Amino acid sequence: MANKDFTGLVAIVTGAGNGIGFEVAKQLALNGASVIINDIDVKLVKAASAQINELGKGQTFPVAGDAGDLNLIQLLVDTAVKQFGKLHIAIANAGITLFGDFLEYKPESLQSVMTVNLQGSFFLAQAAARQIIKQKTGGSILFMSSVTGHQAHKNLAAYGMTKAALEMLAKNLVIELSPYKITVNTVAPGATLTERTLEDAEYTDTWSRITPMGRPATVEDVASAVLFLVSPMAGHITGQNLVVDGGWTAVSVSPY
Repeated sequence: MANKDFTGLVAIVTGAGNGIGFEVAKQLALNGASVIINDIDVKLVKAASAQINELGKGQTFPVAGDAGDLNLIQLLVDTAVKQFGKLHIAIANAGITLFGDFLEYKPESLQSVMTVNLQGSFFLAQAAARQIIKQKTGGSILFMSSVTGHQAHKNLAAYGMTKAALEMLAKNLVIELSPYKITVNTVAPGATLTERTLEDAEYTDTWSRITPMGRPATVEDVASAVLFLVSPMAGHITGQNLVVDGGWTAVSVSPY
């Protein structure tokens, strides 16, 4: 299918050592893309890259580091160009979740969440856009939002705030980047089965009970939405947000 043909395209995916980011990078590679994959964990990102490369489709190259670090962000773009010649797609997937009661939330926790979720996403988009504009090829930028940017969730005031901000950033960048044929969108996953969430023994049962579709999302569900929005099939879609939550935000039943 045309929407899954990424042959000749080069992408960056942050936070791709495991979970949603890994699946996005894997699916891009399986459909022909060359992918710079990033994670803060050196061993994890190298293993993830090797695992994808063993599949024998597209190729990946690992770059370890903190996705909120400005020097690392520029390194990702420079490495994409050095390794693969160009850059067409940037997916700001890296993010951190620090739960905490609002009345007791610490400044250092807020700063950590904002550095990765907002600063990292903002400046990855900036660096990627500069490169894509230089190439005159057009391209796609995607931010990973969350249903917590739409519905209040206990102890996630800071996290939800950053995710709502990313959706507004995508809308604003329509003005800035459309003249260069760069689309900017967001995907907002709901409850998703990942290595981290499955550490909670009750997670699957809880979210299966309160999700209208009867189950949490898989990483494949979210990756499919991401690939669509950064594909040529979505070339006239920009400034939009796609919620992948099995209908949860339609009913918003609390897990607590």
